[in-house]
Amino acid sequence: MSSSEDDTPLIKGSTTNGVKSTATIPKSLDKAMDKALPSNGTVNPGISIRNGPVEDMDVDDEAPATNGLTNGANGKRKSRGSIGKVYKESTSSEEEDEKPLSKRRKTSKPAESDSDAEMSDVPLAKISKKPPKVTAAQIGESDDSDIPLTKKLVKEKVKIEKRAEKTAKAIRADEDKEKKRRKNKPAASESDDDVPLAKKKPSKAANGVKKETTSTAKKTKTKVKEETSTAKKGKVKKESTEQDEDAEAEEEEFRWWEDPGKSDDSIKWDTLEHNGVVFPPPYQPLPSHVKLVYDGTPVTLQPEAEEIAGFYGAMLNSTVNVTNDTFNKNFFADFKAMLEKTGHGKDRDGDKVKISSFEKCDFKPIFEYYDAEREKKKALPGAEKKALKAAKDEQEAPYMFCTWDGRKQKVGNFRVEPPGLFRGRGEHPKTGKVKARVRPEQVTINIGKEATVPPAPEGHEWKEVKHDKTGTWLAMWQENINGAYKYVMLAANSDVKGQSDFKKFEKARELKKHIDRIRKDYTRDLSSGVMADRQRATAVYLIDKFALRAGNEKGEDEADTVGCCSLKFEHITLRPPNTVIFDFLGKDSIRFYDEVEVDNQVFKNLKIFKKAPKKDGDEIFDRLTTSALNKHLGSYMTGLTAKVFRTYNASWTMASLLRDLKSTGNLAEKVKDYNDANRKVAILCNHKRTVAAGHAGSMEKMEDKINGLRYQQWRIKQMILDVDPKQKKKRGADYFELPEDLTEEWVKEHVASEVEKKREAIQKKFAKDNEKLVAEGKKEMKTKELDERLEEADELEKKYKKEIKTGKVTAEGKGPTVEKLDANMEKMEARIETMKVQKDDKDNNKEVALGTSKINYIDPRLTVVFSKKFNVPIERFFSKTLREKFDWAIKSVDEDWEF
Repeated sequence: MSSSEDDTPLIKGSTTNGVKSTATIPKSLDKAMDKALPSNGTVNPGISIRNGPVEDMDVDDEAPATNGLTNGANGKRKSRGSIGKVYKESTSSEEEDEKPLSKRRKTSKPAESDSDAEMSDVPLAKISKKPPKVTAAQIGESDDSDIPLTKKLVKEKVKIEKRAEKTAKAIRADEDKEKKRRKNKPAASESDDDVPLAKKKPSKAANGVKKETTSTAKKTKTKVKEETSTAKKGKVKKESTEQDEDAEAEEEEFRWWEDPGKSDDSIKWDTLEHNGVVFPPPYQPLPSHVKLVYDGTPVTLQPEAEEIAGFYGAMLNSTVNVTNDTFNKNFFADFKAMLEKTGHGKDRDGDKVKISSFEKCDFKPIFEYYDAEREKKKALPGAEKKALKAAKDEQEAPYMFCTWDGRKQKVGNFRVEPPGLFRGRGEHPKTGKVKARVRPEQVTINIGKEATVPPAPEGHEWKEVKHDKTGTWLAMWQENINGAYKYVMLAANSDVKGQSDFKKFEKARELKKHIDRIRKDYTRDLSSGVMADRQRATAVYLIDKFALRAGNEKGEDEADTVGCCSLKFEHITLRPPNTVIFDFLGKDSIRFYDEVEVDNQVFKNLKIFKKAPKKDGDEIFDRLTTSALNKHLGSYMTGLTAKVFRTYNASWTMASLLRDLKSTGNLAEKVKDYNDANRKVAILCNHKRTVAAGHAGSMEKMEDKINGLRYQQWRIKQMILDVDPKQKKKRGADYFELPEDLTEEWVKEHVASEVEKKREAIQKKFAKDNEKLVAEGKKEMKTKELDERLEEADELEKKYKKEIKTGKVTAEGKGPTVEKLDANMEKMEARIETMKVQKDDKDNNKEVALGTSKINYIDPRLTVVFSKKFNVPIERFFSKTLREKFDWAIKSVDEDWEF
């Protein structure tokens, strides 16, 4: 490296936040770095070299047996049983970009970089395990291609981006033509802008609504008009059928997507009525014989302190939390504060016991009590469980719906969060702190002025009652851990939430008109002499190409999570000629690790942004903030922010892939085609997940099912021989042999498993039939009846054992023939092939977050297009909940709709 580069001052001086880059970048530095850095020619960035989850770090297998936790306790997180009833926690109603992961990832400490004298980064400190590289199978590609997988995907992404540029120019050209046409339109003719909204025909391109909508509406009006005139003439009216009622309900449905109406940020509703919120039940004290044991002495606590002890005691089986030093420290600090307030505890003689050491506390008796209560609930008869659920549903029914502008809408999270211990995600500094019980005095109600305000619980009153028509919340309160506000909102399938999703994806669709200009501008500014402009351009490049989140500033007591704008020196390692390694805690404290190839200019810029004397803790983009970045993006398009790029890139990529897709074959193969396209989107947009702990077991089960079908095939072949022994000579002995991998040991285990499944099914059916008899007021069947039913399983066991011993299978069914058995073989073969496709599909998805892409980033209308175009039931892609959430998408487009 030349001395001129080393001598170039790029640091303005020390600040409270560390060193800061100079306002400008000398041209001499650029030239010197161009000579020093090796070039690898043209780079087509946009895909990870390495793609996959970060596996958990190595931890000690043996945890200390303190506070009642034994080494045998499993790490599975179970629901807290401190309240004697099942009580579902409500969640924050704030929109989340991704579905949060349930397991924390522990990360190694940041690597300590050496001096940057030669502007060459030291490789990352040794990490116990790096994410696995993406495999060909993961994206539905064959392994035998001559083109490396990463190159193939990069090439495909370049093609998609070129198509985006071409589309953006075409859209703007069409808009310019339309403006000229309007301008040159004769003044005498009525302008389209003057046409009343009711007379305008909805445009397919405007918001994705089908052209048929208008004609359908006309038909509906005509039908209503005809029925009215018929009634006036005095003709006999036919009795309404169920189909008529369904049709009437359909007519009354509010199809808001055809006229979004209140889509601005002002008034959201005119009238609003609801019944408030449901509070968790009061604390039920522990039985007198269940005590916290302190230093070997059972201690009686005041209810407030006992409840907190119960929070911890009930979760001793959650080793991931109770072996966490931060969790224990925070819990005991809050527990001690309550003990000080309530006078600590008392022994059996009534003498005061001061609890001052966490290590001397034994919560095991509390855990055993709550664990036994959980088991009792599991063991309840089905009828009793149903009765309890019905009673709970009846009690909560008034809170499940509200009336919004005269329309019944489902409420999302109407339950106030119960008290407990805050868990957080990742290495959250407040994990283990006590989530205080929320009182009515903390809750603000939002409701219409004319509506009846729901009464607060007896002896309490609301904090405040508001009539905020610009808000979409029904109630709110502030929690004590992070000071965040929790809101009660409408459910995901409500009109309001649907409109929110609609606007989100329409915003992404609008970006397609400007994406070429944005990319052209930030590519130019990558070489800007102004440091702020170059940092902003580099950040937009990373956000656009690699789906990084923008990131926000965090307080000292918040988790150390970062995004693009808040990346620090230690979060990026540079490996010449153009590889960038990201390693940081992202959203929800999930470790983000990725190796990517970037444009040479971007690599050079990151070198400059990391130039000495910057060190660990110093910001990479020290002249850029998230707000400044979003303000700049807003100059291209109203409402454009960094997060819109994730939605646009995922949706545009999917739309491009579907446009070229020719899906044939059976239903399972078509579903796999969709998943393959979805998988490419997830990889290209960096949507990753950790392999589920039970994935390997799930794969084994599917393999066992396939082998079970193969074994049944062998049995059918033996039946063919039983019907016609001459078939052995005709088809050859090999055709009738048992597959080599289905060993004698496997067959015995499989047969035993099948017999056991049969017994379990009979026992379940017997129990269910008895429950039904009791519900009808009749006598239960005696165990003798069960024994008789179980004889069927005994007969099956005998039959299988005989087949294994003799190697012969007696033909089953009425009038078995070779033709019928061959037909059964074909059906079995089809089932096997379908199951193999499903197994491969599931295995390919193990490290790619298809759900994240499909639910949050890919416009749901694209999934509907695939469903209608290739005649695949939408149920194969969207669960019932998602079908309700995306009802607007399912009903608003046909197979010709384009993103």
